[in-house]
Amino acid sequence: MRGFDRPHVSTWGYTAWEGGSNRLRARRLLVGYNCLTVKTLSLSNQIVENGGMEFIRRRKPDWLRARLPGGAGYQGLRQLIDRHKLHTVCESAKCPNMGECWARGTATIMILGDTCTRSCGFCHIKTGRPPFLDTEEPGRVGQAVALMGLRHVVMTSVNRDELPDGGAGVWAQTINEVRRQSPGTSIEVLIPDFCGDWQALQLVLDQRPEILNHNIETVKRMYPVVRPQAKYERSLELLRRAKEQGLTTKTGIMAGIGETDEEVYTLMGDVIEGTRTDKGCCDIMTIGQYLQPTREHLPVTRWVRPEQFARYKEVGESLGIGHVESGPLVRSSYHADEQTEKLNYRTQTNTGPTFPGGA
Repeated sequence: MRGFDRPHVSTWGYTAWEGGSNRLRARRLLVGYNCLTVKTLSLSNQIVENGGMEFIRRRKPDWLRARLPGGAGYQGLRQLIDRHKLHTVCESAKCPNMGECWARGTATIMILGDTCTRSCGFCHIKTGRPPFLDTEEPGRVGQAVALMGLRHVVMTSVNRDELPDGGAGVWAQTINEVRRQSPGTSIEVLIPDFCGDWQALQLVLDQRPEILNHNIETVKRMYPVVRPQAKYERSLELLRRAKEQGLTTKTGIMAGIGETDEEVYTLMGDVIEGTRTDKGCCDIMTIGQYLQPTREHLPVTRWVRPEQFARYKEVGESLGIGHVESGPLVRSSYHADEQTEKLNYRTQTNTGPTFPGGA
């Protein structure tokens, strides 16, 4: 195999290694701890299987207009992030809410660098072999969080499948540094799956973050295209293990990337049943509109209307998810502190959740 040193993004957003075809096929690299395996994945007939649904090429609807970056709060946060050499998923993933969130003085910090070893078809974060492991990053993150005076911080990371523990050790160090330098800040982590290495996951769980988030991203049928190196059941198992240890758990999905409404409702049931423990099931779910970052990524298959997002919330909470944050511009970390408050309010006022089957 040639390739891991020279990837480029193919027409459909998957890593196509030099010398390979860039038509409706992509070669994807699966990085294990003891081996590297290259598989060929045909994308033909996998994106759309719903009666020839056409991809959306027209302008975004009015309800997807987002605020442009600017203002004193935005500029102050911009300078702080640059000064501490930090990465944010807001920038790397081209989040539509960056202007609003940064103006409020909030950002989602991305650790373990800005290069991901995976090649998900929806994600704008660059793919390749990360150049190095920045061992001083945890301390800088802790200092930045303290300077921002945050009540609640959200941290995420790229996948680092080339590392023996998938980066879990750095995750643990970063949480420790935030606790040490900013003890009044609650911590929410949006973590990768660590390739199903549950000992690596335990390094993060042992730090007891206030919120443990891992995004399922899409319905099971779409995994070969949307998350080719991930496993639907593995993500559910990760959330179940976190809930089993008493953590508040959270997951999120995108709408408009090839799924149907019925599949979304089925996914909600899978989340409830797949994460159920004697301490409950997954507590929070976020649902937002998928937006194609570039022409090289998976296309939008539909614009989901605001009233349908409201219906997702209604169904999810009636099934037993503690709080569903659902709307066109919702992302995992969008008003994350408020999501937790809404969950607590529903629990304290006995308005949610009731678990099917009596658990």
